[in-house]
Amino acid sequence: MNRYKVTKVLGDGTYGSVLRAQNKQTGEWVAIKKMKQKYYSWDECMKLREINSLRKLIHPNIVKLKEVIRENDELHLVFEFMDANLYEYCKGRTKMLPETKVRNIMFQTLQAMHHVHKHGYFHRDMKPENLLVTEKGQDLIVKLADFGLAREIRARPPFTDYVSTRWYRAPEVLLRSSIYNSPLDIWACGGIMAELYTCRPLFPGSSESDQLYKICSVLGTPSQQQWPEGYKLASQLGFRWPQFVPTKLETLITNAGPEGVQLMYGMMPWDPNKRLSAAKCLSHPFFEAGGMSEAAAPSTHLPQLPSASDARGSNPDRNNSLKGMPVSQHTGGYSNDLFRGTKGSDSSHSHPNTGRQRSGHNGGSTSTDNGMGKLPPLQQDSRKNSGTASGKSPGQRYLQMARYKPGVQPMAPLPAVGGLGHQLGGNAPQGLGPPKKDSGSGLPDLGPKPTGYFGAHASRMFS
Repeated sequence: MNRYKVTKVLGDGTYGSVLRAQNKQTGEWVAIKKMKQKYYSWDECMKLREINSLRKLIHPNIVKLKEVIRENDELHLVFEFMDANLYEYCKGRTKMLPETKVRNIMFQTLQAMHHVHKHGYFHRDMKPENLLVTEKGQDLIVKLADFGLAREIRARPPFTDYVSTRWYRAPEVLLRSSIYNSPLDIWACGGIMAELYTCRPLFPGSSESDQLYKICSVLGTPSQQQWPEGYKLASQLGFRWPQFVPTKLETLITNAGPEGVQLMYGMMPWDPNKRLSAAKCLSHPFFEAGGMSEAAAPSTHLPQLPSASDARGSNPDRNNSLKGMPVSQHTGGYSNDLFRGTKGSDSSHSHPNTGRQRSGHNGGSTSTDNGMGKLPPLQQDSRKNSGTASGKSPGQRYLQMARYKPGVQPMAPLPAVGGLGHQLGGNAPQGLGPPKKDSGSGLPDLGPKPTGYFGAHASRMFS
């Protein structure tokens, strides 16, 4: 601990305190979690769930455990430093978060959640205080922290009935079920998402029974067909369900769009078996809706090539009018996007989480003409044929921009320029489709024979 200079106590809890410190050698700021319990051996330290889980869960949206120090039988966990938690971030605001910001925060949160569940753990203590944030310019980085209550999914029940803060506790845990799993984290994510919209908790219960009362008042009382297991748990406790009809989330969260409301409903069914998984949440249309506006979306349609009559024109001064036209700087004819990578946040001209277009980008060409004669952006066409989506929807763009893409396969290599017509199939414009073979000589059909002076000249040359 001599390498760190402690400057401030950030918080104090049941199991330990959190200190802000600076590395004397590098000047790096860190957060040190000092445990109150004494640890007399390294084996005892390594049995801690928080250390075990964080050693395996390496992800950009999970706080990084940098170092573990045992000194004078005191255990210190050294983490990367973050500016604040999500509760403090929302509390300090003077107006509601825009839906684009909610989408950004929830996308990063669900990426972390997917990684945790995918590697065999569930968090059990999801709440805004355990989501740490740091602002870097216009960007907001979100990281999941505090794995002190994390358990392995394959661990055998029974589990303790106290998990998570009451306001974000799933109904099966409120009814004292000892058999639960990763869907309780998804329920908490739904409550956090609703709170991001309104800056107030969705189910602020004062006790466990009042918490169930608040949930029933919003989602409606479940029927026995909806959740038979819940009725069994309630009868074992002698709990009588309060009778409510559902209150639409649209009336409680007026600034949420239809896709956002649909996602919250998908994360908060009464029956845990009917909740969306983290992977399905990430592929929800909510994240497609805000990748970019429809007006700003690049066109995936091929440009119409000029016809022969348009090329010849009827204006005798056409040649003179071409002298003043600007020339594109990309003389090779291809967009710069063709040579960009497809992996990482630098592979797109938008931010990996917000989907905001970078200033100054105009699609790879600096020509100021009316677009006549431009080649189509081949990168977009190759994505359409790669099997990841039908067309280039904003949601697929949003998912491909993410720093971590669960379940997304690598993009297929770009088609050869000569085979573009084959790739496009029936959608290719005239002249770009697959060549037609002549049944006689095997040469392509060149159409009707030319007539007039040039036709006669060509006949003499090839006869």
